[in-house]
Amino acid sequence: MLRILLFVGTNLAIMLVLSVVVSLLGLDRVTHTNLQGLLVMCAVFGMGGSFISLALSKTLAKHSVGAQVITEPRSEAERWLLSTVAHHAQNAGIGMPEVALYDAPDMNAFATGMSRDHALVAVSTGLLNSMNRDEVSAVLGHEITHVANGDMVTLALIQGVLNTFVMFLARVVGGIVDSALSGGRDDDRGGGIGYFLIVMLLQFVFGLLATIIVMWFSRWREFRADAGGAKLGSRDSMISALQTLSGTHESTLPKAFQAFGIADGGAVSRLFMSHPPISERIAALRAAS
Repeated sequence: MLRILLFVGTNLAIMLVLSVVVSLLGLDRVTHTNLQGLLVMCAVFGMGGSFISLALSKTLAKHSVGAQVITEPRSEAERWLLSTVAHHAQNAGIGMPEVALYDAPDMNAFATGMSRDHALVAVSTGLLNSMNRDEVSAVLGHEITHVANGDMVTLALIQGVLNTFVMFLARVVGGIVDSALSGGRDDDRGGGIGYFLIVMLLQFVFGLLATIIVMWFSRWREFRADAGGAKLGSRDSMISALQTLSGTHESTLPKAFQAFGIADGGAVSRLFMSHPPISERIAALRAAS
């Protein structure tokens, strides 16, 4: 589940910085009475922030977990890992991703990147050491399917649209609230510190609501990725891998990355879960014809 929370977390940080820049540059004041101009500005910053996050996803993923890209295999296990990823990538019709290992006791893997042909697949040492090769192969198929389905690009588009409306609505509602609190005074300056604080608060609240939508998409795409893992590996191996994962403890991955991995969504409220419960994923695989 590492991939999505990394993306969402990076997005939130970028959007916060961009919002401060917007206020410091006075762009709020310029567009205060021009809703069309405000929407255009929010679209530029909202979509821009999302795709900046996507462009940085591979670099941030590597640094966040200390993943080391395998360039020359140092062991038979690394040779097998490269060979299996290459086999799945060929069958899925995508370019060979970078393959990386990171040292962590939990069983996890993730894939990220800007395009189908320039992706990264990273696997924890805990997963390699705890699962048999059929199970690992199914997990790798799951991650390759994320890449083949273009999930990261789709997520970036969804997040960009949501960013746009979060910024736009926060400023429109913020202007109304600020005007009401100031007694309806017509302020061409676009509001002062009160307006800024109101907008930041609203952007946080609307951002939480937007996150619910992103997490819904994340859960939906996990079922598709599981089906892909079953196809590239085998259904029994994918089910077995999920059953093994169901007995693990909370992931040690950074929260920003947890939505892009393979593990369960944990005990977080359903609306904010990046992954469906493993029991539901296993049931969906068993029900598939």
